Amino acid sequence: MFYVIAEPCIDVKDGVCMDVCPTQCIHTSDEARQYYIDASGCIDCRACELVCPVGAIFSYYDLPEKWKDYVKVNADFFKAG
Repeated sequence: MFYVIAEPCIDVKDGVCMDVCPTQCIHTSDEARQYYIDASGCIDCRACELVCPVGAIFSYYDLPEKWKDYVKVNADFFKAG
């Protein structure tokens, strides 16, 4: 399992999730409007989910249906980079 950052993160970019990630699999860019999780590096520790101030981080299995497309959004960020 892995975690996904969804719509509530847009234009917030607090960064605390990145600070607590033990595998450093959360990234962004200056141009990006949110943070993204690299599923290949996620170890399912849940640290990021617990500290997210806007509730934007979900396990793949708990991701609300309305934000299922964020699995691809997160993956595409790492394909482009």
